[in-house]
Amino acid sequence: MNAKSTREPGRDEHRPPSRGRADTESLRTASEDRIAATSPPELKDLPADFWDDAVVTPAPKRAISLRVDQDVLDWFRARGPRYQTRMNAVLRSYMSRMLGE
Repeated sequence: MNAKSTREPGRDEHRPPSRGRADTESLRTASEDRIAATSPPELKDLPADFWDDAVVTPAPKRAISLRVDQDVLDWFRARGPRYQTRMNAVLRSYMSRMLGE
């Protein structure tokens, strides 16, 4: 039995990664100016030490059904792709604050 290639024929190696797949090599070599130029506007004026106490939490996610007000959903969606990830970050921040972390 032959292994079937999962690579798309004629794929351009410099094409941006598909949704959910980061181009880690490009991220590792990006200059601070490039990062600043491509960052969302809400990250523009963060203080230099903003991420100093950040903790990466690579816990697996769990799919749920959650009812939120329409205006809340609209606000998160208007900020672009991965709005659910941002919603999770807001909830995590709230939880951490309530736990006194």
